[in-house]
Amino acid sequence: MKRSKLIFCALGLFFPGTGLNCFYLLGIKSFWAWAQLFSLIGGIGGWLILKNAHFHSAPGWIMITLGFIVMEASWLTTIALGLRADEKWDAQFNSAGKTQSGWPVVLTVIFSLVLGAGVMMTFFAISFEQFFISQIGEARKLSQ
Repeated sequence: MKRSKLIFCALGLFFPGTGLNCFYLLGIKSFWAWAQLFSLIGGIGGWLILKNAHFHSAPGWIMITLGFIVMEASWLTTIALGLRADEKWDAQFNSAGKTQSGWPVVLTVIFSLVLGAGVMMTFFAISFEQFFISQIGEARKLSQ
């Protein structure tokens, strides 16, 4: 069966962490696709826990970090496989046929890089902000 590099990259760009791109390449038996999907669901659960606990829940932070990692991994996979030479792509995923990637694949790779970097910087900024806010609160408790 012929696998399109553009469809793979578009799934990774628009549905990060869902595992749809791995399901597309490897089918329903893909371990990594299921791992991504469950980690993303856990990350959403972690967000709900953090929201209800006013960002003071260690399990919530762990779960949301797993969701963050799986989204970043999805964008990184999109970049890595999107930049792979067409001959290597065909050798691994297309038994018959020749892939002709063009600008649409390059654009999905660029947008994956931009989104991945933006989400990573946002996550780190919020995490460090919450860490320093908690440190200020602890310092106030000690000074009283």
